Amino acid sequence: MIAKLKGLIDAVGDDFAIVDVGGVGYLVFCSAKTLSRLAVGQAAALQIETHVREDHIHLYGFSDVGEKDWFNLLITVQGVGAKVALAILSVAGPEQLLQTIAAQDKTSLTRASGVGPKLAVRILTELKDKAGKMAMGTFVPAAVAGAAPMPADGGGVMEDVISALVNLGYRRLEAFEAVGQTMREQGEGADAGTLIRLSLKRLAKDLTR
Repeated sequence: MIAKLKGLIDAVGDDFAIVDVGGVGYLVFCSAKTLSRLAVGQAAALQIETHVREDHIHLYGFSDVGEKDWFNLLITVQGVGAKVALAILSVAGPEQLLQTIAAQDKTSLTRASGVGPKLAVRILTELKDKAGKMAMGTFVPAAVAGAAPMPADGGGVMEDVISALVNLGYRRLEAFEAVGQTMREQGEGADAGTLIRLSLKRLAKDLTR
């Protein structure tokens, strides 16, 4: 299993790069964002996700671990294969995806090749809670963790608190950001009431800046 490649970039195509590692050229499929950081003849290090099938072995490369984690998260959604996941990552990086899912922004997802309105809704629905876990740095995609169960970290509480703030008139995106930051500070044991109070305080500070 190949998890990382470090070598010289031998070629860059529309959706792939060839990495020369000790004279062996590895064909690696990448998002447009990762490819934009690569240049022929220059050294590079890529995080690698290896997919082994009966008829092929494909390598998918990422400029950082965050992009790789999102790739593995996206392909857990029915209808999202590796090609579509890379297309999504080509139009939205990890931070943008968090914001897109928090805001339930279907239009942004449909900018990616292969993502229609129905698939966009499925992605937003299925990843809503998982994206919250990802924002807090506690979600480990099953494909990476060997199908380990996700930690019980209060993802449902996060959604409840966000909904409460939205009902108070705040936009979903700003509520998501405030609650995510508050949960990172308070840890997993914080109750909904505490999170609402502290998130409101954070939002009030932001308004006075």
